[in-house]
Amino acid sequence: MKYLELYLRKVFTVDLRALALMRIWLAGIVLLDLAIRATDMEAHYSNMGVLPLHVLHQHLWLPQFFSLHALSGLWQFQLALFILAAGFACCMLLGYKTRLSTAVTWLLLLSLQNRNPLIEQGGDDLLRMLLFWGIFLPWGRFYAADAMQARRQGITPQQTTYFSAATMAYILQVGLVYFSTALLKNSPEWHTDGTALYYALSLDQILMPAGRLIYPYPELLRILTLAAWHTELLLPFLLLIPWYNRFFRMVVVVVLVGFHIGISLTLFVGLFYLINIASVAGLLPSFAMDWLDRRVLGSFRRPGMGQFRNIFSKLSSPVSINVQVNWRRPFFPQHLLSSVRNGFVAVALFYCVWWNLSTTHLPLHKIPDSSRWLGYLLRLDQHWGMFSPTVFKDDGWYVLEGHTENGINIDLNQEGKEVNYSKPASVVSLFKNDRWRKYSENYLFIHNAYMRPYYCNYLVRRWNEAHPQQPIQQLEVVYMKEPSLPDYQLAVPTREVLCSCANQPE
Repeated sequence: MKYLELYLRKVFTVDLRALALMRIWLAGIVLLDLAIRATDMEAHYSNMGVLPLHVLHQHLWLPQFFSLHALSGLWQFQLALFILAAGFACCMLLGYKTRLSTAVTWLLLLSLQNRNPLIEQGGDDLLRMLLFWGIFLPWGRFYAADAMQARRQGITPQQTTYFSAATMAYILQVGLVYFSTALLKNSPEWHTDGTALYYALSLDQILMPAGRLIYPYPELLRILTLAAWHTELLLPFLLLIPWYNRFFRMVVVVVLVGFHIGISLTLFVGLFYLINIASVAGLLPSFAMDWLDRRVLGSFRRPGMGQFRNIFSKLSSPVSINVQVNWRRPFFPQHLLSSVRNGFVAVALFYCVWWNLSTTHLPLHKIPDSSRWLGYLLRLDQHWGMFSPTVFKDDGWYVLEGHTENGINIDLNQEGKEVNYSKPASVVSLFKNDRWRKYSENYLFIHNAYMRPYYCNYLVRRWNEAHPQQPIQQLEVVYMKEPSLPDYQLAVPTREVLCSCANQPE
């Protein structure tokens, strides 16, 4: 047990300043995510949009789900929750009442994600899990209003390193993302053929300019495919090596940052790459944080930053509660509180590891259905199936064919221009953001056919409201299907009408 403890402390000890940096980064991502989602508040979260509450509860809801956003179908109610979430995310970013603000930010994010699962992607799962583990991490001890308040009271951190069950959970969570997705990619196009990246870059729906540059080189794509798969499979184990741990952690950080920057330049993945880069910020070793603290972050503690500190000093709770406590017999002893917290984290970590391994093809006892309620309740459920087991190949583009009163057919996707079934120069530019791209991907699947009329009717209503001089009487949601073929072969696009709806005059 002594050697086990030494091993765990060697491998899972983190720098508190790195955790604080990750906290700031994640809070910024939450604010950015809220800003992007807010531009489609009516479309994605109200009863006037593409997923009314009765459809959500009929097709996508589980009894264990929790969502404040599902209490009302009014966009004004959603706006109030968005503002509340942004306020707590700002508190988390500033490190004010850090544990409370982190917990509420996680809870409101969970609520928001449960409201519309059709627009969620793997990065959202990782963001949710990082915030969950962050509730139990002391990431408000540096670069935070809480830290400044503690220093004014004469309390200063004695050391910058920290070890607990929560740090184990955080590091193992990062490793599980990559190890699990590698195990799920169990097809020849990842392991032997090396064609996975070729097929990924064949998807015009997500192809970015840098991807176009490397797409014509099949041998390069093969090398990059095999390198990506082996990186995901083997790199997490570097985090478990007790010798030269700081060096190996830095290798993991540098490789993964470069890995996700490369993904963002070649494929349209929304906030996915930013979330993954933020996830490794907490792994930065002490020598890296010493440099950052000295050159950049340490400026927050210099005398010249008095105005910055004054901002924090003005942050105080508008409500004060006077509680009489008998300190001779505390309600819950602090040492027991720490043990209970670590025990809960250990159980949650074991549950998450079991859940992840149960999604793979490893010959292990799968997590029973009777135990999945906890995963759905706290949203500890995870599936890192990015491009697995094979890359999606039903590529194509949408034509929103509207029929006007004067007999002209226009494309709502092309701002009302006359319908043209030719492939656009940039298919990815047809999507307002990654949320709509993910929704459009889910729109294709036959098991999601229930969602099609709501999108169609939403488009008709919004178009006619915005263009009263050119209303449409009928809309056909057309998918020009162009499957990805091997060896740079080009398929002949076929026209598929996914849904047709008519304007219902009042």
